[in-house]
Amino acid sequence: MLRIRLSTALLLAAALSGCAATPAATPAAPTAAGGIPGRAVESAPLAALEGGYFPLVAESSGRTHHVHVRVPEGYDADPQRRWPVVYLLDGDSLFPLLAPTHLFLGYDEGLPEAIIVGIAYGGFDPAINRRNVDFTATGADTAPDQGGAEAYLAFLRDQVLPGVERRYRADASRRVLVGQSRGGYFVLWSALRDPDLFWGRIASNPSLAPAREQLFDAPGTHRRDDLAVVVASGARDTAERVRNAADWHASWSRRADAPWDVELVVLPDGTHAASIGEAYRLAMLHLFRDALPSP
Repeated sequence: MLRIRLSTALLLAAALSGCAATPAATPAAPTAAGGIPGRAVESAPLAALEGGYFPLVAESSGRTHHVHVRVPEGYDADPQRRWPVVYLLDGDSLFPLLAPTHLFLGYDEGLPEAIIVGIAYGGFDPAINRRNVDFTATGADTAPDQGGAEAYLAFLRDQVLPGVERRYRADASRRVLVGQSRGGYFVLWSALRDPDLFWGRIASNPSLAPAREQLFDAPGTHRRDDLAVVVASGARDTAERVRNAADWHASWSRRADAPWDVELVVLPDGTHAASIGEAYRLAMLHLFRDALPSP
């Protein structure tokens, strides 16, 4: 679980609501709950985050989510082209970090450009940031007020993906889902529940409890044969999470019913949260290895 002290969270919530806003003619994201009273947060357009924003009210919960979008360089110059699309859970923090990271990976590594989507809560205040609910499946050890993964998966499938793909020229056959910590659990869980929904999945330092047993259940039906899951594991994360990542990979590497190819990426100096940029780099280079330029 990402842990940020409250004072830092308040500043980040205010800053991110400003920096993730885009120059499109859509309304700016509302000030996050817990923002600094009486202080307006404004910013000039940021080229590395240029794209758009729209809010979505989840039909199952009535909660508002904030969808931030970065479009590729050259997006407007080629109106017929469709682009891979990367969906980031925990968009409040991962979108302003990984959207520019993807841009730089194109410069340095030749990674194909993509539409980057951050699905945000609007702040870190637990009253509105319900990641502990949305990213947790219902199991014997799940708290009564959690277990919202099924509803959140429906929200992604029925509202977020159609909302993005209706507004932007996204290639629905090249969707990637990225999650960190508890979000990594959801990435793995969704891979079993609806394998075909995303072409690629990246789970960075996944937290596998509660409801750990569901990550080893029989997978749902699938039609595609080109799916992939990458698990990134920081060697300096907790011993339990390091062991869980290795166990999940080892189990699914040898199972004949795996709907996807699986890859374990170990970061020798990686920590739990701060290594997400390197985890993203290595995982995306693996997923798009056939599209990379020759050395």
